[in-house]
Amino acid sequence: MSSTRFLTGITTSGTPHLGNYVGSIRPSVRASRRSDVESFYFLADYHALIKTNDPARIQQSTLEIAASWLAAGLDPERVVFYRQSDVPEIPELTWFLTCVIGKGVLNRAHAYKAAVDKNTSAGDDPDADVSAGLFMYPVLMGADILMFNALKVPVGRDQIQHIEMARDMAHSFNHRYGEHFVPPEAEIEEDVATLPGLDGRKMSKSYDNTIPLFAPREQLKKLIAGIITDSSAPGEPKTVEGSALFQIYQAFASPEEAVALRQAYQDGIAWGDAKQLVFERIDHEIAPMREAYLALLSDPAKIESILLAGAAKARQIATPFMGQLRHAVGLRDLRAQTGAKVAKSAKGAKPVFKQYREADGKFYFKLVDTDGRLLLQSLGFESPKDAGKTIGQLQTQGVSALSALAEKLAPLTAEGAQSIGEALQRMQDAD
Repeated sequence: MSSTRFLTGITTSGTPHLGNYVGSIRPSVRASRRSDVESFYFLADYHALIKTNDPARIQQSTLEIAASWLAAGLDPERVVFYRQSDVPEIPELTWFLTCVIGKGVLNRAHAYKAAVDKNTSAGDDPDADVSAGLFMYPVLMGADILMFNALKVPVGRDQIQHIEMARDMAHSFNHRYGEHFVPPEAEIEEDVATLPGLDGRKMSKSYDNTIPLFAPREQLKKLIAGIITDSSAPGEPKTVEGSALFQIYQAFASPEEAVALRQAYQDGIAWGDAKQLVFERIDHEIAPMREAYLALLSDPAKIESILLAGAAKARQIATPFMGQLRHAVGLRDLRAQTGAKVAKSAKGAKPVFKQYREADGKFYFKLVDTDGRLLLQSLGFESPKDAGKTIGQLQTQGVSALSALAEKLAPLTAEGAQSIGEALQRMQDAD
């Protein structure tokens, strides 16, 4: 069975809230349990540096968000769960992508445009207080996704533009340097992609209108009671359109429960009764996870160990892939061009493995000689990770690995095997 690679992250700049849970944590955990999905989840602490300069807040938020995902049922043995800053290949890839994406594309990013519009309205310089980090945010996000060639990225509707930009980066890089990246796609739950906050705007730490995911029961009740509603009195019909209270309830309720509250609105339910109903429904789902969350918060060493183990798994993919990308753009060992054993090459470069994905959804690789001649062709793999492991075996074991990997490769002639052996040896000598 082929698998689809999912990837998502949460910025570590504050306490996780119901919007994070509904828009990211819950659908991600559900997806991670599917047998046809390969899941990557990360704590976006590099992104946090754009939003806050409070080191203690970033550290605490990292702990809280990691604990939230684990308490919600994420199994670190089943997925790749890591901290963004533990994978140094990501910022390196960010620079590669910076060199292929047009500035005009980044000029159109929503967050940057909003900052410019705000400054312009105030009569200030358009770029006043706009950091290069804010401007480059979409490129770092693109690197997060493309580093692991994730096909599906669960996001809210306000993040779709960033996925489109990541697709642009993938196409631009592939056009220049060959097929290395899978253009990603946004994955959205239509009903709950964006959750409103206490004031009706999108629930966001930036607006200070959030409901903490694991707030104590009494605090949760008080916060829900404070959600802004209109002035209609008990007994007067109420509309669900534009009702933050109804939208929040809908994100947690079954379809039947949502229909029942919709009818209650029409029948004139009192706002206090509606808020009590919303509180009880949310607490019903969150309460069982709250105890696990508090236990994890009290054991940061356990969470640190889980994250470091996840980073090691992530780098098993990122490190060799980054090696391929470095070679593709020309950051190469100079001995591959001047060494005596590769002098027969017309261009003096070493043979290269190229990974790509075909229309059947499977991942392939080929070994190409310095003159562009095809030496070795793989059969299809269910994931790029499996293809990468096979390439690794060939790179480290050389021609001796061919017999063991015969079922994963296109048939070879004796002459072909000899040419492959010579090419692999040249690669090892160059390295």
